[in-house]
Amino acid sequence: MEFTKSLREQMEEDEERNLAPYAMKSKFTRGRKHKEENHPYRTHFQRDRDRIIHSTAFRRLEYKTQVFVNHEGDHYRTRLTHTIEVAQISRSIARAMRLNEDLAEAIALAHDLGHTPFGHSGEETLNQIMKDYGGFEHNRQGLRVVDWLEEKYPQFPGLNLTYEVREGIIKHETTYDKPKTEEFQPEVSPTLECQVVSIADEIAFHSHDVDDGLRSEVITEDELSETKLWKNLYREMVKENPDLTSDQKQSQMVRLMIDWMVTDVISETKKRLEKEKINSADDVRSKAERIFSFSSEMKDLKNELKDFLFMKLYRHYRMIRMADKARRIINSLFGVYFDNPNQLPPHFKEKMEKDQKMQVICDYIAGMTDRFALQEYKKLFDPFERV
Repeated sequence: MEFTKSLREQMEEDEERNLAPYAMKSKFTRGRKHKEENHPYRTHFQRDRDRIIHSTAFRRLEYKTQVFVNHEGDHYRTRLTHTIEVAQISRSIARAMRLNEDLAEAIALAHDLGHTPFGHSGEETLNQIMKDYGGFEHNRQGLRVVDWLEEKYPQFPGLNLTYEVREGIIKHETTYDKPKTEEFQPEVSPTLECQVVSIADEIAFHSHDVDDGLRSEVITEDELSETKLWKNLYREMVKENPDLTSDQKQSQMVRLMIDWMVTDVISETKKRLEKEKINSADDVRSKAERIFSFSSEMKDLKNELKDFLFMKLYRHYRMIRMADKARRIINSLFGVYFDNPNQLPPHFKEKMEKDQKMQVICDYIAGMTDRFALQEYKKLFDPFERV
């Protein structure tokens, strides 16, 4: 046991030697809500990563919508494949910047655990239903999942993750994410590893929504050529590889988009670290603005692409139909459970002894996969469906 115990200590020493001075080192974690013995051969953040991967909420991401509902096709992104892609991009950037890859990966793997079925339309619907009860926001729900709703251990509720991973969940920030909570000092910037994941999430969903949009034929290459980002990369790709098939062109374009944005982020962030004289993790936290950023040129290109996707993909009539269907399903399920809580599974109904009825129903629906929500809707509303 002495040998394995020293293995964790050796990894912590390796972090001290090899990581940048502004990286978050495992041994300096602010700890867990419930005290535990250190693991003999895993660092704190490695342990968090493993707990997230083995959680029920993580497995459910396989059947939760990214853009296209699961039954639309086998090759579209789901929350799970998106999460894996965000984790990969996060690790690549963290490695290039000499940050803590384990912490970045753990945050990335947990960043979508609080998502509802049916993507953002599901979240908007639950937020409207819960408006008089604090609303609904998927990062806050993700924190609730890892703090309370996962039931794995006899010693404590939730997964008992470290402060830094929990902070990374609640301070995950993109165009669609602006959560705040007093527990994590909203005025203080999070670790660079948290900031990496927020950037990686944007890179992943912009590039992969393009890929899924093309695959579905909702958008076309001709339409995309109206954006400068696509036009510039396409010209470069065809010049270097003139004989590619259509599928190869699409795959290469997604690869180039990711590579170009990642390279830009690394270059710009290194300049900002030097300009702001960042020499420690505390220096990172002291800055009002986040250090990780795209260059101004890339922001303009990215925003043009984002506007294009909003108008051509997210507002396409097929997406509108899916969103409207999602609202009807979630509103109907919530109404049935609220009117008669006896239709909830017994272990959820029992939670009403401690939590508000609205919160328990919200937790139950938010945890559903698209597939389960559709099946539940059929059982409750189709008179010929077995219950």
